[in-house]
Amino acid sequence: MTPEPSADAPAHAIETVFRIESPRIIAGVARIVRDVGIAEELAQDALVAALEQWPREGVPGNPGAWLMATAKHRAIDLVRRRERYARKLVEMGRDLEATAPHGHIDEPADPDDIDDDLLRLVFTACHPVLSAEARIALTLRLLGGLTTVEIARAYLVPEATVAQRIVRAKRTLAAKAVAFEVPYGPEREARLGSVLEVIYLIFNEGYAATAGDDLLRPALCEDALRLARVLAELMPKEAEVHGLAALLEIQASRSAARTGPSGEPVLLRDQQRSRWNRLLIRRGFAALARAEAVSTGGGPGPYVLQAAIAACHAHAHTYEETDWARIATLYGLLAARTPSPVVELNRAVAVSMAEGAEAGLVLVDALAGESALRGYYLLPSVRGDLLVRLGRVEEARGEFERAASLTRNERERGLLLGRAEECG
Repeated sequence: MTPEPSADAPAHAIETVFRIESPRIIAGVARIVRDVGIAEELAQDALVAALEQWPREGVPGNPGAWLMATAKHRAIDLVRRRERYARKLVEMGRDLEATAPHGHIDEPADPDDIDDDLLRLVFTACHPVLSAEARIALTLRLLGGLTTVEIARAYLVPEATVAQRIVRAKRTLAAKAVAFEVPYGPEREARLGSVLEVIYLIFNEGYAATAGDDLLRPALCEDALRLARVLAELMPKEAEVHGLAALLEIQASRSAARTGPSGEPVLLRDQQRSRWNRLLIRRGFAALARAEAVSTGGGPGPYVLQAAIAACHAHAHTYEETDWARIATLYGLLAARTPSPVVELNRAVAVSMAEGAEAGLVLVDALAGESALRGYYLLPSVRGDLLVRLGRVEEARGEFERAASLTRNERERGLLLGRAEECG
């Protein structure tokens, strides 16, 4: 006997469609109401309408368009109904009619304008007026389609904390009257940095979790990678956008090789490179080529430089074959472009591989007084590795133990304590 379909099946299908389409729906509605908080509420109203109508009337041929049309109809009704939007309604004029579900959207007159609602939503959610934590939470909520519970689980913080960040972020955007638009000229370049930073931070938390029992959180890496790919499609002439996409593609290619059978971390030099995802590497190389093709004067930006470093690792068949001299040079360029003690620490590692452990140790010891690295577990970890290579194992053991005491990730702590024991 054929089992009857679950009563929850239609609802699950509708919610799946909504999760895929929600970023564009929110973006389209936000262009009308100019408020991302209200736009999200109206998108949720459209979901409720679908849950009521589709099981009874059937799923429409284009469910995404149905949801968008329903949400936009409600947005227009809201603008017309509320007196406080009366003046805005007049000002919007033709633009309001153009955003109606069956209206035609004219091409922008300004060739520098990027007429895409989703891109406007990206720049709004990542506005520098918000804290980094708020930007990340709002971006994952509006553009990643994650629930508050999922974001809280990913970042190991209480659900209430994430909910407060999102609510405050929406209120701040409204209170500061942040325009729902893509900025122009120098302001666009400045704001784009915030957008790229948010995507990069999301990826990094998935690639090397700050705290908790797992080294990797693949879902966050996938969300960041998807956002980077979307942004690259929306802004094809921005070299740094392609640079970030290239960096994330190549970094993500190593994920399967970065942990062992029990979830323990596997260092880069010990990874089975046959497990690296060649498709992602090819995508990364292609994105890096696009970045170089659209680069203008002034030299490569920080994400293009980091992607070039990642490409050096991907080109090498073994750890020993890596072009460490080129990587050290690229880190030098990166340090000149965006000075940072962390970049200098990475450069020290590359120098140690190209010129010897002693040369690397000199650079590492020069960073000992950096306040930004106080409490950063990778500083004693790198120093311990260099000391091992120099045969100073007793000193190395102390460095690994100190590094283990500083990390909040249990997998990293286990690795570092294991290395300390090896020095015993």
